[in-house]
Amino acid sequence: MNTQQIFSIRRSFLFPLGLLLLLTGALFVVCLVRGEPTAKILILGFFMLPVTVLFVESTFRRTLLTGDGVVVFKLLRKKELKYAELTAVETVKVRKRVFLTLCAGDDFLIISNAYANFPGLVQSLLARVPAAAISEETRQMAAAPPVKSTDVISCWLAVALLAFILYIQLGGLP
Repeated sequence: MNTQQIFSIRRSFLFPLGLLLLLTGALFVVCLVRGEPTAKILILGFFMLPVTVLFVESTFRRTLLTGDGVVVFKLLRKKELKYAELTAVETVKVRKRVFLTLCAGDDFLIISNAYANFPGLVQSLLARVPAAAISEETRQMAAAPPVKSTDVISCWLAVALLAFILYIQLGGLP
């Protein structure tokens, strides 16, 4: 087993999300230049804020499995838990969305299946965690960890819709 493994958010999600942010920015600039109504610009700006935050946060998110603990890096912060201190590893599953909760006393980490190679992350993590801390539900999920793709599909649909709106805005249709 490797002493260190690093996992990041799937690029198949980050790429369309970045493209969505770029198209939203382009549409925002076009609306400003063309003097569109203020309400339209504000709505677009309010849409752009969460997309920007999600993109930046997802881009910087990393989970590092070391020889003695797990470290989650987020934008401007990090959190670390030692394997020996873990008291519970629980699973929450909502359709194809999975959240692993790692608890060590009052501290906890939540890891979702938004990561690339999530099955590998789960297998490596559970191999390092004390067996008594792993719930039965987590063991069952680890046998066949679900891989989520609806977020990627939704993001690509949003890109297509925004590209169409930008095309119309630039005078593509009469």
